[in-house]
Amino acid sequence: MSQTAKYPRPPFPEQDTGDPPGLERDMSPRPLYEAEAYRAAGKLEGLTALITGGDSGIGRSVATLFAREGANVAITYLPAEQSDALETMRAVETEGRSALAIEADVRDFKACQAIVEQTVARFGQIDILVNNAAYQQHQDGIEDIDLEQWDRTFRTNIYGYFFMVKAALAHMPKGSAIINTGSITGLDGSGGIIDYASTKGAIHAFTKSLAQNLVDRGIRVNCVAPGPVWTPLNPAERPPDDVRQFGKGTPMGRPAQPEEIAPAYVFFASNADSSYVTGEVLTLLGGGTTAG
Repeated sequence: MSQTAKYPRPPFPEQDTGDPPGLERDMSPRPLYEAEAYRAAGKLEGLTALITGGDSGIGRSVATLFAREGANVAITYLPAEQSDALETMRAVETEGRSALAIEADVRDFKACQAIVEQTVARFGQIDILVNNAAYQQHQDGIEDIDLEQWDRTFRTNIYGYFFMVKAALAHMPKGSAIINTGSITGLDGSGGIIDYASTKGAIHAFTKSLAQNLVDRGIRVNCVAPGPVWTPLNPAERPPDDVRQFGKGTPMGRPAQPEEIAPAYVFFASNADSSYVTGEVLTLLGGGTTAG
């Protein structure tokens, strides 16, 4: 049997995940994040990782694999996501590492400073920063995107990344890694999520620019840019018909599962794997080959 045969394919049942950003515990089928076939090699032994939006989706799977590779993990989450965050903490602790969950909104620079302070107080330093928290809301036309939505999307998706880097850099030694979460929409655009796609394009440019800026300090900066991934971010704000066929348009005919995306973050975090790699935007598109 193919290793990918177990992965769910459209059509998906109607989802009831509540208001955005939604809860992973309420999704059916549940996103796969444990990556049972993944075998660790101690690549992150003794390091500390901080992951924004680590309560669910890609962030949860990244936290799990980082812990399996030997890292202690701090995550951030919003108040409505506490139950998901607790599950991520349990996943990290099951891997034998320490977990810290911090309730915070990355739109606020002072909150980002507090996130970093709490992480450093617990673990001493930050070796890996994963900027992953995101917000999106589909709209039919640009006229439907009000100023509040535009501001929330940009403050979450790109201001938050900048804020976290500003706050964390003083605590990141030579050899550290910053990994940003981009998107295929930042390369191809998307008419239904103009604000979100615009922030993802900004994240890709931020990644390349920051990589150039920090290379002399020995800190690598890279970006993972997936296509459709089965996470709460998507069904929580899409029409039921869109959710039912989510990911069908990829060559593989389905969305990725978080556990299929997370190993790319391990690659970028590990100096054993990617010490000569910085400023890259890695697309994971289920067979798509025309990004960029």
